Amino acid sequence: MLAASAAAQSPQDALLQKVDDHYNHLASLRARYREHYTGMGMDRSESGTLLLKKPGRMAWHYDVPAGKLFVFDGKFAWFYTPGDPQAQKIPAKQMDDLHTPLRFLLGHTQLKKELDQIKVTPVGTEFRITGIPKGMQQRIHQLGLQVTPEGLITAMQVEEIDGAKTEFTFTEMKENIPATNADFQFTPPPGVTIITGAPPI
Repeated sequence: MLAASAAAQSPQDALLQKVDDHYNHLASLRARYREHYTGMGMDRSESGTLLLKKPGRMAWHYDVPAGKLFVFDGKFAWFYTPGDPQAQKIPAKQMDDLHTPLRFLLGHTQLKKELDQIKVTPVGTEFRITGIPKGMQQRIHQLGLQVTPEGLITAMQVEEIDGAKTEFTFTEMKENIPATNADFQFTPPPGVTIITGAPPI
């Protein structure tokens, strides 16, 4: 029965299932990333190291610009840029940030349930999965995931309703590496105050 069920899957559904299975079985992930943003008169490229750990934890350590930090501990997100007198603290329920679509990398996802209007197209030796994340229709025009035939996500593109675009590319990915909850704790530097509010663009 299982073999018959698998055989009945369309190529699109089979690829979506591979992506789901790959990330649902991960415990942690570390990767190098490059983030490119265009919009609101800006054209900005940043890069650094991303660390993910189930359940629901992520830490973005920027080396360009050096010291910038985005940490999500499962309950709160923290944003800090060196030199700023304040760091932002955002409750998880209020998160409306473009890092949050990366919950796909944290597993416990089913792309067919997470995205509307899904399309899959070949891109060289890889595939591009596009759709609209449920619950973010008022902000995101389209989310694109570039994946290998094995279901590994190598890039993510977010197109916002206002025309702004953000692209993440991932390299040097290492899966199931040691990670503790302490890796996702934020301690403000001396003299830096914590405010609750929306993060900067």
